[in-house]
Amino acid sequence: MNNMRKHDSDRLFAGTLFLFAVLLILLGLIMVSVMISGSWKSITAFDFSFLSGQIWNPLRHSYGALPFLYGTFVSSLIGLILSTVVGVGTAILLTQFGHIKYVKIATILLDALAAIPSVVYGLWGLFVLVPWLRNTGEPLLKTELGAIPFFNGQIWGVGLLAAGLILGIMMLPTIITVSRKLLDNVPQDLQDGAIALGATRTEKVRMVVLPYSRVGILGAVLLSFGRALGEAIAVTLVIGNSPTISTSLFEPGDSLASVLANQFLEASTHLYLSSLYEIGLVLLIVAVLFHTASKLLIWRVSGRARIL
Repeated sequence: MNNMRKHDSDRLFAGTLFLFAVLLILLGLIMVSVMISGSWKSITAFDFSFLSGQIWNPLRHSYGALPFLYGTFVSSLIGLILSTVVGVGTAILLTQFGHIKYVKIATILLDALAAIPSVVYGLWGLFVLVPWLRNTGEPLLKTELGAIPFFNGQIWGVGLLAAGLILGIMMLPTIITVSRKLLDNVPQDLQDGAIALGATRTEKVRMVVLPYSRVGILGAVLLSFGRALGEAIAVTLVIGNSPTISTSLFEPGDSLASVLANQFLEASTHLYLSSLYEIGLVLLIVAVLFHTASKLLIWRVSGRARIL
């Protein structure tokens, strides 16, 4: 009798968990269906020209999302480069060269950074980073690297560079925390073996620690990049909110998430609102495609690592 009751309770518990999983899938399907139905008017009106159009002018009923796609990927790529170099380097420092006392202090600070709301990052960027870029950072880059189109143009302070730097700072806690845990999990036998064979600590990191952890670190980087693609509030405050495409990183731009945050409540016509819904749908599709591609890449690298 007791065994029957245990089996009944197990089935009830498993059924409840299955119900939660089904509800989660239904919630995702409902969200997708709402986005598609809301954007249908825009889809039928503009077709694929919505993604290739460069003009966004609600007064003339002209809606092109290419400037937002461009601003999203450029700012996220800047953040990715910054956070990967600094984040992985910091994780190596903490795990391979850092004193235990300083590692504990750094861990507390990193946890605090991860808990800061994005709007606080945005305000810091607006009142601290943007003035510094306008008065010091961007003039210096223009003087030293002005021959490169990316660092040539009118200096505003707000723009793609400011948005990318903010995203890079926001991505750092995730990359550092995950990378540090992965580096800590490298078998000590492998590290001791490298030292025994005469490798320096730097060579040990380059030839043993990083190759062993590269797949997980790649996952941490891609996870942070996915977050950067959908960041809205912080980017909205510093990107300049201008639906234009420019090779200069100093120029203002816009992103998929920031245009939704700025204009959704201002939509006064059905076509305008439907176009914003399509922006959200594009952002959703990009996030799903990127997540899928990142998984395929990780699986491919994992398989290659096992072969090697």
